[in-house]
Amino acid sequence: MLEITILLAQCASVALMGAWLTVGVWDNLRHPEMNETFTALVLEMERMKEEYPDHYALVAHRAISSRTMQKNLFRLVVFAETCAALTLITGTIALAMASMGEIDPELARSIGLLGTILFTLVWGGFLVVGNYFCYWYCHDEAQNTHYQMTLWGTANLIFLAVV
Repeated sequence: MLEITILLAQCASVALMGAWLTVGVWDNLRHPEMNETFTALVLEMERMKEEYPDHYALVAHRAISSRTMQKNLFRLVVFAETCAALTLITGTIALAMASMGEIDPELARSIGLLGTILFTLVWGGFLVVGNYFCYWYCHDEAQNTHYQMTLWGTANLIFLAVV
């Protein structure tokens, strides 16, 4: 009985991440201008340039002002998010099936772990890339969101791997 309860808890945990990310992917596909514009601001380091011109001068060589490159990088992010969301949904289904005895729990947890790793890599990647573009100067709300999502993913990695 405990094994089934743990599988159901893991299923819910993976499902919530998958649902959250699926909403984001859906918005990025339907309304790309919402996030693509913001991503371009970070890549161009526009706010830093305006608000901290002396500091910007030190790292200005990092800025990406090519709209083609900005859009391609955004598409890469959406692709990574889509892969993570689909794997999380697959992991959710597998964990639900495992709780009903339909598939091996180890296989189900492995799929859930893979989706969670992808989720965590997306958000951890935002932290690393954002740091390179000094987004902590003027985009601290985004940095906080990325940090929280990385922690959520890390917590789920532990939950799926330890039990």
